[in-house]
Amino acid sequence: MINKIGVLTSGGDAPGMNAAIRGVTRYAIQKGLTVEGIIRGYEGLLSHETRPLGRRDVGAIIHRGGTMLRTARCLEFKKKRNAEKSRCLFA
Repeated sequence: MINKIGVLTSGGDAPGMNAAIRGVTRYAIQKGLTVEGIIRGYEGLLSHETRPLGRRDVGAIIHRGGTMLRTARCLEFKKKRNAEKSRCLFA
């Protein structure tokens, strides 16, 4: 059974990213899941840069631009061995 999820934002910023992070986080917590925010998108996934996300962390982010988790393009993630390596982060 799943008990933890990761949330990341990748590529460039777009309107509504913080609202999406907030919505996913709040819903997951309501369902009893632990939420980890992955910092800097796929780059953070490869380097295991995470932080726990709770209701307080996402409470006042919907009016801020950008994404609270930051984004980064990551050419290294396109290599199969690196994508496979990231699978174990939430195992």
